[in-house]
Amino acid sequence: MNTQLPSHISLLRDLIATPSFSRGEEATAALLYDWLAAHGASPRRFRNNIWVLAPGYDPSRPTLMLNSHHDTVRPAASYTRDPFDPVITPDGCLYGLGSNDAGASVVSLARVFLDLHDRQLPFNLLLALTAEEEVGGENGMRAFLPMLAGEGIAINAAIVGEPTGMQPAVAERGLLVLDAVTRGVAGHAARGEGINAIYRAMTDIDRLRSFSPPIVSATLGPIGVNVTQINAGHAHNAIPDECRWVADIRTTDAYTNEQTASMLQALVSPHTTLTPRSTRVRASVIPTAHPLVQGAVRLGGTPFVSPTTSDMSLMYDFPSLKIGPGESSRSHAADEYILLSEIDNAVESYTNLLTTLSL
Repeated sequence: MNTQLPSHISLLRDLIATPSFSRGEEATAALLYDWLAAHGASPRRFRNNIWVLAPGYDPSRPTLMLNSHHDTVRPAASYTRDPFDPVITPDGCLYGLGSNDAGASVVSLARVFLDLHDRQLPFNLLLALTAEEEVGGENGMRAFLPMLAGEGIAINAAIVGEPTGMQPAVAERGLLVLDAVTRGVAGHAARGEGINAIYRAMTDIDRLRSFSPPIVSATLGPIGVNVTQINAGHAHNAIPDECRWVADIRTTDAYTNEQTASMLQALVSPHTTLTPRSTRVRASVIPTAHPLVQGAVRLGGTPFVSPTTSDMSLMYDFPSLKIGPGESSRSHAADEYILLSEIDNAVESYTNLLTTLSL
């Protein structure tokens, strides 16, 4: 590695060169732990989540969490470069899997944490570099936040590092996947016997398509409903007595996921059962008056609603702002890259935001 590079850029190159697919981030967790320890911090490891508190933690002060994830998806088949070869081109592009999503945020937040962790701030600073974000896994944020609570550490607000072009993402929709089963009565198609489960499902699908709840989120708008899969029947001459289909529901802060599932179940016929796969991926909205948002706006940011989900969806008890270097359009794409200038800008912007912040 080039010793002339800043240490956090060298760290990013090491992270890219080390496979860290979701649920297999042991090696990058070790890299992050060792790097933080070598730079004067006192990191702790919980499974593959690396975290560290700034010195002087005081439970009477609010705590701000700086969070990003070090797991990656698997490389797309259309890569033209080695996804694990962290090449820096003459124009300052650093290529490699996870460079944009979300390695650049990881190293930018880690650099800023080290730069500020000895400074007297009006809040506690906690750095959390977590695992399994790409799959919403049980050993990432879902386990990390309860662990913190068990340590007696309450989070009051969070910055979530994801590629947003350093623009403040103030909201993202939740996700509710419903597995639907519609029942009919089997019969012979030639005799016109039975009750066609497909036809019953079509009626209920139309009901979901016209779903219009009384309350619409001021930030996220209406709940989004799309039927994305359907399967029924086993022979051309048999009336199907069962139709299975899947609905993708993008939820908002107007209703909980549980309330949304209940409203949709009440909307369909008694012949259809809707079963949520999970209700944990919730909508997230931070008020525009929150100091994190106001600070980002003062620095020239324009609040927007993110089309993608992140670990913000699991931060139920405190406000969170998604903001980080890179562009969402590069995430999960072939030949992923980050500009070194984007990392420089992120370090400067994060520093300015935190040093002028009062929670």
